[in-house]
Amino acid sequence: MITAVDKSRRIGDKVDEIIEKRLSKNARVTAISNRAVMVVFGGNRERMREMAFGSQELHEHEETNGHLIRQPEIEQWAKDVYGFVCREFGEENIASFIVHLDETGPHAHCVFVPMTADGRLCSKEVIGGKTKIEARQHMRDLHTRLAEVNRKYGLDRGDDIRETGARHRSTAEYNRDLHRENARLESLIGDKSEQLTRLEEQIKQAEKRVKGLTTMIANLEKQQTELTAEIAQLEADIESGAGDVSELNRRLADLREQYDFTGKQLADKRLKLKTADRQLADLKDELDSLDEKREKAQEDYLKYTDKNQEQVRMRLTDAVFARMVVDVRTLLNAMPPALKAGFDGEFLTAIAEQPNEIIKCAMYLFFGYLDGATQFAQTCGGGGTFSDLPWGRNPDEDDRRFAYRCMMQAHKMLRPTAPKRDMSGRKRMIFFAN
Repeated sequence: MITAVDKSRRIGDKVDEIIEKRLSKNARVTAISNRAVMVVFGGNRERMREMAFGSQELHEHEETNGHLIRQPEIEQWAKDVYGFVCREFGEENIASFIVHLDETGPHAHCVFVPMTADGRLCSKEVIGGKTKIEARQHMRDLHTRLAEVNRKYGLDRGDDIRETGARHRSTAEYNRDLHRENARLESLIGDKSEQLTRLEEQIKQAEKRVKGLTTMIANLEKQQTELTAEIAQLEADIESGAGDVSELNRRLADLREQYDFTGKQLADKRLKLKTADRQLADLKDELDSLDEKREKAQEDYLKYTDKNQEQVRMRLTDAVFARMVVDVRTLLNAMPPALKAGFDGEFLTAIAEQPNEIIKCAMYLFFGYLDGATQFAQTCGGGGTFSDLPWGRNPDEDDRRFAYRCMMQAHKMLRPTAPKRDMSGRKRMIFFAN
């Protein structure tokens, strides 16, 4: 049935209850990471929204969505997915199945205890296999059976990597590819810069040629105008008989010959100017295109360089953090009980005792998966409480500062606290299928 989320009990308590009830007497819990598994179900965001709200107008900010009415299709989808989970992992092992409609994309979160048929906690055996080949095939089979459930809702399964040819790259491969791409882009930038230099020199020569031809044409046009005036004057003198007619005719013939020659030169220079203008325009277009390519190469180079630096920084930070955790554990273990008590509940103690849990919860927060962070914190024994204030990155906040806030918030959420009623007044469209 569909019902409101039960906030009276923490998910972690439900997990403990299932383990206590179903765990074999001969089995024991060896690690907190084996206590529960959280799975997220969803699909194409537009299709999921259509299933949840139909054609109703949806706003990105939940406080403006009080008018929305949940549609029956999303409820039926939730029931079908819940049935799939029950068949695959056993309904008695499910601690939580919650569908969230208060985020950008509707989706379902399921937390279940990976209990084997003989009452052992073993997530590897329940959702994986004894070997990598078995685990890979088991996950493919799970996705195939889930695809059958989703097919009637128009949620298609993604392409198999065996067909697409996609493959996972190791960190070393990724870093090598980044380095090669950086080297390629750096070489490309150098080549484009040399081409730009040559083009700019060619453009200078073309501009000089255009300028020279333009000056020649102007001079020839002036000369042609002067010859036209002289010819007109001689023709007038011959007609009026003002001078020796034979001499005037000879001079007229010379001027006409000069005029014809000037006309031929003018036509030749105009044709050459037209060609030079076209060549100059082509060179400038090529220059613009090459300049854009160089700028694009420089942008890509900076992007890949930043990625490369970020990878190195991440590796160094990870190494330092791991060493710090070990050192802090050593120091805390060596402290007298009275001195150590002063650190109880502080971040330093928490990061030494559960670094992986804090980092994973912080990752959910960093990517904006608030419900995922809350449920993860609860499955780890934390209260999972969250401030009523809006959560997210501030406009002027960089990655490092926001990541720090995520770590601090994750630390708070992982603290065991008594459950509190939500008094925020925000309209969360969340429902529980059980």
